[in-house]
Amino acid sequence: MRRLERKSCFILATNQLDGGLFPGAELIAAYKDQQKVERGFRFLKDPLFMASTLFLKSPKRIMALMMVMTLCLLVYAALEHRIRAALKAHNRTFPNQAGKPASNPSVRWVFQAFAGIHVLALDETQALVLNLGGHHRTLLSLLGNRYEAIYSESG
Repeated sequence: MRRLERKSCFILATNQLDGGLFPGAELIAAYKDQQKVERGFRFLKDPLFMASTLFLKSPKRIMALMMVMTLCLLVYAALEHRIRAALKAHNRTFPNQAGKPASNPSVRWVFQAFAGIHVLALDETQALVLNLGGHHRTLLSLLGNRYEAIYSESG
């Protein structure tokens, strides 16, 4: 048992001198949550992203692109959190890739599930939203009026 305790030691380091401000348990939780952010960068390796087609010569442009990509990851993570929290709060699910109910879909999958939805403009005042299924409507209603308005059938 003593040997196990010795091997399971975790070192926490911070420059915050007030130990009461960030207790050890909070620090370790924050550290372990970094993996969520790291997972967000996984898409850079995805062949669909086509990162190899980007060519930026100027360091300023590279930094600008990285800033935009980081902002996109923040939005991605916030939306994923919002979707999962809404599903959990209302005890609802969204179908996964196999069509089975899931309470923790990735935003990437939700985006793919919404990919076939189109808006048909009949004239300046009327539009039809095509291919919007029940599970799409349910998720939009859980997320709120702003999200539903995007897919409303009004011009």
